[in-house]
Amino acid sequence: MLPRIFRSRAAACGLAALALAASAPGTASASASSHEHESTRQTTSPIKHVVVIYGENVSFDHYFATYPHAANTPGEKQQGSGLPASTFTPSKSTPKGIDTLANAGLLAPNNPNSSQPARLSPAQAVTCDQGHEYTAEQKAYNGGLMNRFVENTSTDSCKAPMYSAPGLTMNYYDGNTVTGLWNYAQNYAMSDRSFSSTFGPSTPGALNLISGQTHGVTEFDPQGRPVTTPAKGSYTVRVPNAAGVGTMTEDPDPVYDDCSNKSHTTSYNLAGMQGKNVGDLLNEKKVTWGWFQGGFAPTTPATATTPAACNATHVNAAGATVTDYSPHHQPFQYYKSTANPHHLAPASTAEIGHNGQANHQYDLTDFTKVVNTENMPAVSFLKAGMYQDGHAAYSDPLDEQRFIAETVNTIQKSKNWESTAIILAYDDSDGWYDHVAATITNSSNSADDAAICTSAAAKGVPMLGGYQDRCGPGPRQPLLVISPYAKRNFVDHTVTTQASILKFIEDNWKLGRIGDSSFDASAGSLGNLFDFRGRGRAERIILDPASGKVARVIHGRSENR
Repeated sequence: MLPRIFRSRAAACGLAALALAASAPGTASASASSHEHESTRQTTSPIKHVVVIYGENVSFDHYFATYPHAANTPGEKQQGSGLPASTFTPSKSTPKGIDTLANAGLLAPNNPNSSQPARLSPAQAVTCDQGHEYTAEQKAYNGGLMNRFVENTSTDSCKAPMYSAPGLTMNYYDGNTVTGLWNYAQNYAMSDRSFSSTFGPSTPGALNLISGQTHGVTEFDPQGRPVTTPAKGSYTVRVPNAAGVGTMTEDPDPVYDDCSNKSHTTSYNLAGMQGKNVGDLLNEKKVTWGWFQGGFAPTTPATATTPAACNATHVNAAGATVTDYSPHHQPFQYYKSTANPHHLAPASTAEIGHNGQANHQYDLTDFTKVVNTENMPAVSFLKAGMYQDGHAAYSDPLDEQRFIAETVNTIQKSKNWESTAIILAYDDSDGWYDHVAATITNSSNSADDAAICTSAAAKGVPMLGGYQDRCGPGPRQPLLVISPYAKRNFVDHTVTTQASILKFIEDNWKLGRIGDSSFDASAGSLGNLFDFRGRGRAERIILDPASGKVARVIHGRSENR
């Protein structure tokens, strides 16, 4: 007999993944009918493949405060490897007027916060994790004055070898540490006006990427049984209605995932989402897609009596061992329609991107199997293993740079590069200081909201759907587009959000909208980051993953043709 935890979870999931293996159309061998293959090519732009690399917990100023000027301090070393720090020399054609901390005149000693911004060196890559709760970030804004970050989001002390400092939230890296991202910005396009769709941590940001919606969450106990009346102040469901449906502002693990609760070794309540996501829209149009995440392949496969476990690990730049898979970073696992609860592998490589027993949810290694083939999905979401996802405390910009550069290099060398747009974006700011506040366009006035949001509500700013706790846009974050069709060394000032990526995918494949007051309907366009008037430029900027420096430039068609 199944243990209670697995028996209940299986009931909650409806044994979805196992059922898919037996009944879903297109399992294994029937992966690519001519109709389905052709439908992925009917796009409104020359872009036939979108790859979203979704990083963790970075504000724009945290990585680009002094862009394009780096300190280039002699003798600096990278943390962990001991390699010399990279130097950075900007192009003379770098655009002016980028809204950086330096250009705003807010570097030390002119910042209004109680601690002044300070540069972090490459030897200080692994730092304390900052406070990034929905309410705390709003309080840091102090009604739009942007001067209460130290009091509300700064975590100044943590265990070595993580770097600690008073007022740590104010500190930033430059092109000697985030060299790769600065080089991508020099050669492709980036935004200095891209924001979280709402305030808050990772899971809301991940949900806004795929559905533009954080309302619709319901609570389950650790055994997967519905909690019809969430406790007051529930971590999982905020401001629930009479049916127990509310808004997600925190990071509860997904109910449709065996590896939630640290692979069933802890006992926190879980979350499930109602409504549609972009995976449902892509399936309706028979457009191939997948979410690929580090550590998704189970270390202990599910059996008839036991759930799967995901305990693979890697070592980060500080020498700490980090579990690869984070369930609350996997947004499709919150939706029963798109979940792969038992982390089943695709029955064959041909299934990747198509319906089958994996239900479009894969290990990151599966992406490398198809990136240089005709079976590369039209839409791919990539999530690094935790040690490489950029999240402070357990990851860092050096490990993140290696993942991004290796991934981008692989795509650029593939046969699919000429029709691909890579979007580098982030799920939240981690509470790192940023000096720019977006105009609030969706208000909220619950007990969770501070003045920046309640005053917007008082002024008549709409609250879409009547759903509380979706105030936004929230903090500003980096966003870059790497593509043959990206404008070169270009900075866009169009206001966009995480849901703008969703909107770009919807519009490119004519999917329609999510509905239910999703932010996709009102999100700004990514269009100004592209130039579709020409045929796209041919050169590929190949970076050295360790240093982030340009290693070589490939001209002309793919190396692999």
